[in-house]
Amino acid sequence: MTDTPSPVPARRFDTRTAIIGVLALQVVLAVLLMGRDVLSVLPQLVRPSDRPAFDAPVAPGDQTRRYAPDDLPFAPTRDGTPGRPYRTSGDMPVRLLFEHADGLLSLTGQIAPGDAIRLEEHLQTAGAVTEVRLNSPGGSVQDALSIGRQLRTLEAATLMEATDVCLSACPYILASGVTRRVDDDAQVGVHQHFFGANTALPAFVAVESIQQGQGEVMEYLNEMGVDPLIMRHALKTPPDEIYILLPEELITYRMVTPAGS
Repeated sequence: MTDTPSPVPARRFDTRTAIIGVLALQVVLAVLLMGRDVLSVLPQLVRPSDRPAFDAPVAPGDQTRRYAPDDLPFAPTRDGTPGRPYRTSGDMPVRLLFEHADGLLSLTGQIAPGDAIRLEEHLQTAGAVTEVRLNSPGGSVQDALSIGRQLRTLEAATLMEATDVCLSACPYILASGVTRRVDDDAQVGVHQHFFGANTALPAFVAVESIQQGQGEVMEYLNEMGVDPLIMRHALKTPPDEIYILLPEELITYRMVTPAGS
């Protein structure tokens, strides 16, 4: 009599196998999501903005310029106006420089993460602030909003001279002034922001984060007395470009206050 071979036992599905499978699936999803994001920005890498350089003069209907916060060539000022203290944004401080004298606080350079805390600490020991002068190519949106709210509590005015620029996140600090003055030769520009979106997040989460950030900015502008419709120019301008607002637009959107107000 021939013995019948016993059946091979089925492989047991254990916890370790399940964990490995879940981890492998997460790795695959992360790679696919990051690959998708790389493909979405690839056209910008292969074919960067064809807009004029930042130092090219603007005119109504021709106001969008290339934007690279680390290397923006600044346009010369008009005859009779002092030259710009920096030739490019790359010459500026990599985080805000605070200079304070006789009630005037100057904020110069890129807005780096943590600058809002640095300003808060500076104000604790500084004297009175009645005016804030801005010269910045932009940077951290959240820090700019926090700085703006700090300055509003001081009820200080904000201003820009002919040699100054205020781009990207910087206009949110400009908006904080109880009065706001911008020389016609100064440059104020807006565009889209990243709001710290993580490429490894699912698309719906990243979009939700961006929408929340835009909503926060619009609420902030309304709080400061600036027309949130200014954001329509920002939303239509990609991050590697900047829309330069004309003096009449600054008045229309209440980014500057009328003389004598």
